[in-house]
Amino acid sequence: MKTKPSWYYNQSAVIPFKTNEGMTEIVLITSITSGAWGIPKGVVEKSMSPEESASKEAFEEAGVIGKVSNEMIADYEYEKWGGTCKVEVFPLHVTDIFDEWDEMNVRKRIIVEIKEAISLIKKNQREVLIKFQEIMSITYRNSAR
Repeated sequence: MKTKPSWYYNQSAVIPFKTNEGMTEIVLITSITSGAWGIPKGVVEKSMSPEESASKEAFEEAGVIGKVSNEMIADYEYEKWGGTCKVEVFPLHVTDIFDEWDEMNVRKRIIVEIKEAISLIKKNQREVLIKFQEIMSITYRNSAR
């Protein structure tokens, strides 16, 4: 039985990334409850689009800002609050990383190369990062031509 209003189950996330000498690096954060590595996500706020809401979560949870794409690259589901949360995922090209941010005292943050991020991230988000890696690989190959 769902324990939250139905709109709580509509969520969005970003994959905060930057490129460094042709390598894609991902910003990961820990879950407050389990300590597992993941990407910033949260309930889509009623006054925001999914990508705007996810960008806001990236700032609050990971202390990063950047340019969020309006193209969803993946989605996934997970169980929480007695129901199924549906998460839309957007890439966020990081432009600024802050030394201090809202949730710095309750989350850890790391910036790692995408292959390491895939090995560290929570299972339900792993396929999303693998898909993103494929997209970035194609983009990089096309731009190198």
